[in-house]
Amino acid sequence: MPDRYVREQVIPQARRIVVKVGTNSLTDEHGRLDHAIIARLADQIARLMARGLSLTLVASGAIGAGMAELDLPGRPKTMPLLQATAAVGQGQLMRVFHDAFARHGVKVAQVLVTRDDFEDRTRYLNIRNTLQALEEVGALPILNENDAVAVDEIRFGDNDMISAHVTNLLAANLLVLLTNVDGVLKDGKLMDVIEQVDESALALATAQRSKLGSGGMGSKISAAALVVRAGEVAVIAKAREHDVLIRLLDGQRLGTVFVPAHRKMSSRRRWIGQASRPAGKVMVDEGAAKAIAQGGKSLLPSGVVAIHGSFPKGATVSILNLAGRQIARGLTNYSSQQLDRIKGLRTSQIAKVLGDKPYDEVVHRNNMTLV
Repeated sequence: MPDRYVREQVIPQARRIVVKVGTNSLTDEHGRLDHAIIARLADQIARLMARGLSLTLVASGAIGAGMAELDLPGRPKTMPLLQATAAVGQGQLMRVFHDAFARHGVKVAQVLVTRDDFEDRTRYLNIRNTLQALEEVGALPILNENDAVAVDEIRFGDNDMISAHVTNLLAANLLVLLTNVDGVLKDGKLMDVIEQVDESALALATAQRSKLGSGGMGSKISAAALVVRAGEVAVIAKAREHDVLIRLLDGQRLGTVFVPAHRKMSSRRRWIGQASRPAGKVMVDEGAAKAIAQGGKSLLPSGVVAIHGSFPKGATVSILNLAGRQIARGLTNYSSQQLDRIKGLRTSQIAKVLGDKPYDEVVHRNNMTLV
């Protein structure tokens, strides 16, 4: 899928768009919220909404806003102080967004999330229902990680991954990651397009992070990878570029475009493969690995060689080949204890060992996502 086709045909046809803007793009050199850039962002989003497009905004900046409000000399080092600063700053951030969008007659809604909310299937669907209801009433959802309550175990760590999960949750056509650089650079030059997110693409990212932000180019490329593997388009572009969103949707050449996979994943497969957290691991033999990876087959007990971890029936598990590389994720029909008893057996032997045979498959192909 050529870069020009994606830019001039696919992106302008996007009807549902997720925009992520980071702390460094929303604040000035002193770490305070930049009202001018927020006003320009609000103007662009309002103009796109006036076209009939559905927009969702993922915005960092709560900690930066809290630092300014509390006159802190630098970013706090401890989790309690970070959470307290975020609690102070979140209200300030939403107040600024409210006022900026009110000038265009756009209502805004605050949605705070943690990683747990995406890993739990019920809460995942509840987020989607809420965002769709906000679209119906014409309000702009503004999402942020709930830093005030999240601890390391339930944190994403940056809003880049949240924006990717929201894009997949909504089956949005386009994710735009706005940052403080023009896009992905290679040897100091802007890359117009990345056709496949592999090790060489990830190597382009620097490990450096901004003074206030929590992410970097690596997290943005990883977020883009989740989106394009699901069959949607992602773009990394400069937030302060004049009318960057409008010009992107008009097909102009800005930023770095990530080309989507040819086949779109279903919503269920996106959750299984990208949002849910595996509760355990199932190692399979060479034949089963080939049948899954190349033939899209279900996993049968005969192909299972080892089970790692303790998990119930219905849990998400990682499926590994003999080299220990994850080849798929799926929902298991059997608990870890049951699997340990039937691994390596033919399906006709399951009932004899367990007393009954509720399923032929350990993981059915309809509940599996290749990774």
